[in-house]
Amino acid sequence: MKIRRYKTKYLTGYRAGIAYSLLPVFLMSLLFVLPVAAAENSDTASDAERPKIGVVLGGGGARGAAHVGVLKILEDLHIPVDYIVGTSMGAIVAGLAATGMSSEEIRQAMITMDWNDVFDDEPPRADRSFRRKRDDDLYTFDAALGVHEGEIKAPLAAIRGQKFNLVLNRLTLPVSTVRDFDELTIPFRAVTTDLETGGEVVLDGGSLASSVRASMAVPAVFDPVEIDGRMLADGGMVNNVPVDVARAMGADIVIVVNVSSPLLTRDNIENSLDISGQLAGFLTLNVQQQLDTLGDSDVLITPQLGDIGSGSFDRVADAITAGETAAQGLRESLSRYSLSLAQYATHLEQRPQFRKQAPMIDFIRIINHSAVGDDIIADRISAQPGQPLDVKQLEADIGRVYGLEIFKTVNYEIVEEDGKNGLVITAQEKNWGPGYIQGGITAANDLEGVSSFRLGLVYTQTEINDLNGEWRTGLQLGDEPGIFTELYQPLDTLSRYFVSGKLIIASSNINEFDSDGNNISTNRMKAGGIELGVGREFGTWGEGRLGYRRATGEVEVKTGPPQPDYDVDIGEVYLRLLADKFDHPYFPREGYVSKVEYRTARESYGASSDYDQWLFGYSQAISWDKNTVVGTITGATTEDDNAPIEGLFELGGFLLISGLEEDQLSGQHTGLARLVYYRQLSDDGFLRIFKTYLGASLETGNAWQDADDISFDNMISAGSLFLGSDTPVGPLYIGYGVTDTDEKSAFLYLGPRFSF
Repeated sequence: MKIRRYKTKYLTGYRAGIAYSLLPVFLMSLLFVLPVAAAENSDTASDAERPKIGVVLGGGGARGAAHVGVLKILEDLHIPVDYIVGTSMGAIVAGLAATGMSSEEIRQAMITMDWNDVFDDEPPRADRSFRRKRDDDLYTFDAALGVHEGEIKAPLAAIRGQKFNLVLNRLTLPVSTVRDFDELTIPFRAVTTDLETGGEVVLDGGSLASSVRASMAVPAVFDPVEIDGRMLADGGMVNNVPVDVARAMGADIVIVVNVSSPLLTRDNIENSLDISGQLAGFLTLNVQQQLDTLGDSDVLITPQLGDIGSGSFDRVADAITAGETAAQGLRESLSRYSLSLAQYATHLEQRPQFRKQAPMIDFIRIINHSAVGDDIIADRISAQPGQPLDVKQLEADIGRVYGLEIFKTVNYEIVEEDGKNGLVITAQEKNWGPGYIQGGITAANDLEGVSSFRLGLVYTQTEINDLNGEWRTGLQLGDEPGIFTELYQPLDTLSRYFVSGKLIIASSNINEFDSDGNNISTNRMKAGGIELGVGREFGTWGEGRLGYRRATGEVEVKTGPPQPDYDVDIGEVYLRLLADKFDHPYFPREGYVSKVEYRTARESYGASSDYDQWLFGYSQAISWDKNTVVGTITGATTEDDNAPIEGLFELGGFLLISGLEEDQLSGQHTGLARLVYYRQLSDDGFLRIFKTYLGASLETGNAWQDADDISFDNMISAGSLFLGSDTPVGPLYIGYGVTDTDEKSAFLYLGPRFSF
């Protein structure tokens, strides 16, 4: 600060007198101004002249949450961070810190995050299209093989990162238009690996969310991320503790946090991330090479994380505490770089700041890497130019696009072009589609020799046109073999209206029992025909369909007393209304499903006789803690009691009057009411495959040939105890059922049981 000297010899007379009279005031003011100016100069000089500090956060999966605890201590000690670099989980934490988030904000984000859900690519059932929900009855197998250009293909990794991408976008939204990482609140770098060359790629710009996501893309666990034409994956394979990157940015001093995983024992390898962490332990020999470059002025922090593994995301709070404890233990070494409160405040004020408010959207762009039309995506996005971005609504809209299950990921970013903010939505086609082979299985066994088995394989070709029409062909093997082919064609971009046509050849068993519950004959019905339908979907939760069925065939005796074969003719029109708001198809915790259907068979439609039928059902699930109760009421009735044998309704088996054999009861009318209780036993730990439940049921119902016989007095009451599990091949139940008519059976049942 320069002080200009005024010469008094030019001041004469009155002016000079005034000048001399003000001189004491001027001198006194200097006594106050000069110290303040000196302090300001001192603060400015201290920030410009002090050594630059870089923070290096290493990779380690869930163990990397310890970085948050270290950052808290650095904040408490008023240690300025001039550069921040990270690999893998370290890149996530470093990237969030680079946006200006405090350690407490990052901690809250981590401990409140549902990591199980974030790493589960299955869309919430509420987001799935209604057609995909109906598939749950056909495809019980979790895995699906893809068919791409005539070749069988599988996904690149276990986790595509759909939900994780949205979380990262939300957390980094304030800096979404920043494309140079030197312009962030803290200059930042993310370390990744080029999967094609095996070389190190240091990202210094672009989308922050995509960059940190790429840095932690553990091969075979997370899909790699394509950036500028390169397939990038976890940086831990080439530089897990990137000290040299911080030095290259200009750091004179580095504070390094090493959370590398020690090799696990056999008993501690529990999931796919643990396996990847073990492999990373073999590969990251580069860690020691980086640590060997540290000098006396640098600080190495190694949190004691014990048995917290790279996949222990349920223990991020413990990891954060461990990081804080480790940094506290090095407080003396770290304090060398502390600033005064005033200096630290000045340092924070001089960093770029970003407003945490939704940007105004000036334009919207769709990047569609699939065969369906752009409007399939655009018409499901409610954001409009000229409005501020509603992140919550956008994520819900993207969820519905992703719920179509034709895209590998659906992501968004905010870009700035010519001073305008744009919302860019990118839908990435599955690399293992658009054809898919899926399977399903249904099996029942009473453990006394009575069993049934059905295995289905279905090939679905999606994206056959702009409106995402589908062609599907299925084969069923086992007790009731059959084959079908179906065309399903939406009529508008929102898939509200549709038409469908199906050709089917199938066989089914019709069992007859005596009054004691003994199977006296089994008849096999073989038929072939068509089914045509037109309908409307209601959002993702319901469907109304008007359809026509026409089939011909015959019924022949398979076991039991000889009887002549007879022909079967089916010709009916039906109107069906379905709703499905269950949050899970096999073990729901909340929501409901319902069905109302009217069928009218007429000789003029091709039926052997005229008859009319009504079917209805309703199930409601409620839960508390790990407990669930599902109440169900179903019924079916034939007007005038005149349906032929192929039109009879059946009842019997697990949850359909447990203790009876499968389909032991049949009649013109059926009714059933039940309460099912189950409690989840298995842990919700990260990437658990099986959820196991202990349950019980109370049931009452019957089947009647004559409407006049329907009475509460002749209802059969039953109950069961069971152990259930949601396995990769479908829901599995093992238990024991008993009726008040003293019929009982143990059972093993594999397949859906709560659908209509």
